[in-house]
Amino acid sequence: MIIRKKEHWFKMLFVWHGSVLPQLLPRLGLLFVLSLAVVYLHGYIFSFKVPLNSTPFALFGFVLALFLGFRNNASYERFSEGRKLWGALLNHARSLTRQAISLVNLKTGNPELIEFVQLLNSLAYALKHQLRGTDPQADLENHLTQKQLEVLADTQYKPIILISLLSEWVQKAKAEHKIDSIQQLQFEENLNKLTDVVGGCERIISTPIPYSYQVLLHRTVYIYCFLLPFGLVDSLLWLTPFIVVFIAYTFVAFEAIADEIEEPFGVEANDLALNSMCQKIETTLLEMIGIHAVSIQESGRQIID
Repeated sequence: MIIRKKEHWFKMLFVWHGSVLPQLLPRLGLLFVLSLAVVYLHGYIFSFKVPLNSTPFALFGFVLALFLGFRNNASYERFSEGRKLWGALLNHARSLTRQAISLVNLKTGNPELIEFVQLLNSLAYALKHQLRGTDPQADLENHLTQKQLEVLADTQYKPIILISLLSEWVQKAKAEHKIDSIQQLQFEENLNKLTDVVGGCERIISTPIPYSYQVLLHRTVYIYCFLLPFGLVDSLLWLTPFIVVFIAYTFVAFEAIADEIEEPFGVEANDLALNSMCQKIETTLLEMIGIHAVSIQESGRQIID
């Protein structure tokens, strides 16, 4: 995801990276060539004059813009929900770390406390990789012990297994009389919230916007754009290609943006910055337990300054 400071209005006109324009150029170029041909032929196909004018396109364009607006709203809601879920993941991880410090009364550098925090860090990385369909092994090796890696080795839903390991850590603290039943329930409440976060992310990734709806809108946008030159050629003449490309850019770009943010956990320029979010979670949890170095040993333990 690209995160920038607000650009000057003039510079925004020429922003290239992060816009959808690069992927649209071939389509817009084809439409420009088609418009030139329509202008050259004065709106005729062989000897048949296409009887179109700008009136129906103005009416239909308004309706199409409304549908594109609904489509973009639906996609942005998914994007926004994904961001809220990862924000909740950060908050719940901080709460659990604070509870491990205060309720269990563990001091900075305690191996048990570091193990707990590393499990939380691993959860964030494992969830990122599950949502993106990538291999989490390298990140997990940097945070977990060999025994924990063996537990996760053949599992498909690693974030849920990591939550189970966190729960086992809490149960162990209860068995050793470091916390009481009420404090254990407080831990479990936040662990349940972590499960809700994982489930919410899985719901977004496994339930796309209905395909038939996307196909209908996609076809309508392109049919509208390819018929548009015939409706404008009589009134605009050689300005037709430029006006058509400008209008088509607006409609096609809206559709492309909606497609991109519909799946907010990918690696496109406008998707959520999951790498930065994982690093933020790791940094803040380590700072809470007094660890500031980021070097990680093979045992999965952080080096303390």
